[in-house]
Amino acid sequence: MFYREELERREEYLAAGACRSAASKGRMVYEEPCRFRTEFQRDRDRIIHSKAFRRLMHKTQVFLSPEGDHYRTRLTHTLEVSQVARTISRNLGLNEDLTEAIAMGHDLGHTPFGHNGEMVLNEIHPGGFRHNEQSLRVVDVLESTARRKGMNLTFEVRDGILNHTGNLPADTLEGQVVKISDRIAYINHDIDDAVRSGVITLDDLPKDVIDLFGQGHRERIDCMVANVIFHSDGKDWVAMDEIHAEQLNLLRNFMFENVYRSQKVKKEEDLAKVEVVIGALYDYFLKHPEKLPEDNAALIETDGIHVVVKDYIAGMTDRYALNLYSDLFVPKGWK
Repeated sequence: MFYREELERREEYLAAGACRSAASKGRMVYEEPCRFRTEFQRDRDRIIHSKAFRRLMHKTQVFLSPEGDHYRTRLTHTLEVSQVARTISRNLGLNEDLTEAIAMGHDLGHTPFGHNGEMVLNEIHPGGFRHNEQSLRVVDVLESTARRKGMNLTFEVRDGILNHTGNLPADTLEGQVVKISDRIAYINHDIDDAVRSGVITLDDLPKDVIDLFGQGHRERIDCMVANVIFHSDGKDWVAMDEIHAEQLNLLRNFMFENVYRSQKVKKEEDLAKVEVVIGALYDYFLKHPEKLPEDNAALIETDGIHVVVKDYIAGMTDRYALNLYSDLFVPKGWK
């Protein structure tokens, strides 16, 4: 039987730059350690068992209301990020448990309807909206129990969630692994979905990029992951070399121009519907705070009505938002 102390001793064999559980900067509120799990294993379990994690199953990744069972959702994206990140961390001698916890929690704050929902909330909510900040709010405040406010995660996991996107690097190498793994995962699986849907073909991909990374899904991921590992080994940062990073950015730019902003993927009428649905729900609950769920309404006094309404809408799945909009605004005889 392996108790927590033995698992912590095993972490002594990790690379010099790895973050060890026993050396964590701790939680906002002290808790007695678990007998069997390290601090980062405990964080991962809390995230996976949360309601916010389960809702990722019904949140858009790229394709709005895709027809077919094989398109990625926000949940499958999260799992793919975790797998890529764990592979990189394992081969760099970093802490896999910390890496996995950050990866599992990094997108908990995403809105319904993917980045389009995020853009709408960013426009209508005072102070704007950023999904990484909302993910941190989910774990710090919104996923509360009768015994605990928020998940009370460790500093390292919270930092990795907040800094998985944006200009600031994560405080740990494990957090930096998740940041680059997020990009590797979404670019490659979005290519896969875009080709499946007929939006692009493999022949449309930039030739120089494909010559470097490979044409197949497996080839590209293997090349990118290998480059991160070889280039980052023994360093105090995690990154691709200059050539691979430049080509990855070119591939990302191609995806923005030909997929993420393509009217084949997101038709103007669908985007208009997203704006109408989120805007109408936001305005409705500002005017009718008594209609908010009890857990959300309890935060109005401390956080303000705009923040609470933003929290409620950001937490919705695509189908819940559509059904709620229909219930509130579509006359019963029209359904």
